[in-house]
Amino acid sequence: MDRMMMFFRFCLTAALLVTVSTVARGDVMYQCVDEDGHKTFSNIRPSAKGVKCTAMDLGPSTSVPAPKPAAKTPSPANFPKVGENAQKERDNDRRRILESELAAEQKNLEQAKKDLAEQESIRSGDERNYQRVLDRLEPFKNKVALHERNIEAIQKELAKLR
Repeated sequence: MDRMMMFFRFCLTAALLVTVSTVARGDVMYQCVDEDGHKTFSNIRPSAKGVKCTAMDLGPSTSVPAPKPAAKTPSPANFPKVGENAQKERDNDRRRILESELAAEQKNLEQAKKDLAEQESIRSGDERNYQRVLDRLEPFKNKVALHERNIEAIQKELAKLR
């Protein structure tokens, strides 16, 4: 009998958890009291014997209004304006700067790759353990990866300009 009551309580609790979403819609809910006086709430009237249920009207559903988009505030009248030609010049300057940075990073990447290749060809006598080789090469690999990431970021910026 005790197992059956535990199972019944479990079912009622599960039903309550499943129906939490219906509470927000304003559906009818039932307050049920079993033989031992334990209260449970559900949107489905249980048909178990010895359980007394009372309907509870939750009233009209309450919904949360969707957030309004932020209103665009106009620029003040005295806010400085940039002419179309001036903006084009700035964009061209930015493009030239990014292209020169890209060229410099590509040269740095080539040099970093050469340094890494040179270090990979060197084997010293105290590096019998391969982990020591990996530890020695790690800074060179990190430098190559850094220049590759920089090139990728600059190329993304250049793509935004076009």
